[in-house]
Amino acid sequence: MALLLQASAILSYAADRIEVSDNGRFLQYADGRPFFYLGDTAWELFHKLSREEAEHYLSDRAEKGFTVVQAVALAELDGVSTPNAYGHLPLTDMDPSRPLLGPGEDDDYWDHIDYIVDRANKKGICVGLLPTWGRYWHDGKPIFNADNAERYGRFLGERYKDADLIWILGGDRNPENDAQKDVIRAMARGLREGDGGRHLITYHPTGWCGSAQFFHGEDWLDFNMRQNGHEVEFMSYSKTAEDYNREPVKPVFDGEPLYEDHPVAFQADRRGHSVSSDVRRAMYWNLFSGAFGHTYGHHSIWQMYDPDKSGGLNNPLMSWREALDRPGSSQMIHGRRLIESRPFFTRVPATDYVIKPGSVATSMPGSGRYRFVATGDIDRTYAMIYAPVGREFTVNKDAVRAAKVRAWWYDPRTGKAKCIGVYDNAERTFVSPDPGEMTDWILVLDDASKKYPAPGKRFKNYK
Repeated sequence: MALLLQASAILSYAADRIEVSDNGRFLQYADGRPFFYLGDTAWELFHKLSREEAEHYLSDRAEKGFTVVQAVALAELDGVSTPNAYGHLPLTDMDPSRPLLGPGEDDDYWDHIDYIVDRANKKGICVGLLPTWGRYWHDGKPIFNADNAERYGRFLGERYKDADLIWILGGDRNPENDAQKDVIRAMARGLREGDGGRHLITYHPTGWCGSAQFFHGEDWLDFNMRQNGHEVEFMSYSKTAEDYNREPVKPVFDGEPLYEDHPVAFQADRRGHSVSSDVRRAMYWNLFSGAFGHTYGHHSIWQMYDPDKSGGLNNPLMSWREALDRPGSSQMIHGRRLIESRPFFTRVPATDYVIKPGSVATSMPGSGRYRFVATGDIDRTYAMIYAPVGREFTVNKDAVRAAKVRAWWYDPRTGKAKCIGVYDNAERTFVSPDPGEMTDWILVLDDASKKYPAPGKRFKNYK
């Protein structure tokens, strides 16, 4: 109890509560406004960066339109035994039930997290806060058990109950037995006790897996997170649709897709490093398959790689500061703005009824890196088709239920839209305006009578 009294009420925000939408598919603010989860992966943010560095990072991500930053309290890279930028460790004797706390307001590891969470929230960024990386409850001789996991969760929940955040359990590990599941359940229970149930909770699994495989039916799991993995093929990202179709209905998104400049499938010697087109494909494949949002990552940024300070994991190509300006991170906002430019809460996967299959299905709608996908709304007032390559495709007449259809091309690299005309509704064949072999475009089709704004321009009538 003394621990909770010392840690309580440290942060106080007039933060907007985030909750699951009424139809169980999306996230929203408590007043009904849609919340688009556009995340950035900054696992080592609390552990590696100084306050000045964190300020630089957060300002950049706020300017680029990210709404969530994912970071870990007990970090992956020796986060319980290697001090943070100010020489502070998080735990007393590596005991999760005994967070190491100083007497003042600016003299311990948790004060540093307080500062970063506060600065993120004030910039309009929600923090996706992982209590711990999975190695500390899963690998070797874990430091967590069900008892101290619950107490640690209660400490965090009480300390950050008024912050703008989402809890993310797991930390890149899957439970292998009931004892490990009990640790996760206990931590979730502690978080709920500490914050009074104010914040949503999800779970970050290992690659090519999803939280639904382990905890889908449990009440504490508010929405599903997948790690579709560091892969460039659609097959991995198709798993989003599988979780979308589960019962009971829960929102789903990809919390760790392929990072930019990451060794593809961890095979740099064979497959090289990813580029911006790879991370764009992952975004639209996920969104158009039913995801409510998306997370971007860069291989240097997740680990806050600084070549002047330490070696990097899996051959990062540049420092985290240089990586802030990589093209993929600037292009993620165009996906967010595209989704926000049409009715938000009625959006559904639509590939099956929008795209007419070709005589060779692996050509259209395609497979591998060349998979075409579509989304729309349940009333079929609009449809969007993601074309990863310049290849002819045919749209079915009932893709949009309207007498007249307005067509647009939307550039996912620049966010610019161009109207290409209004036509009588009929089956129609399209090919992207720049039919390059690896140049992606998005076709947007609207019921012309709705007079929707140009793709990428915010649509305000959500309710």
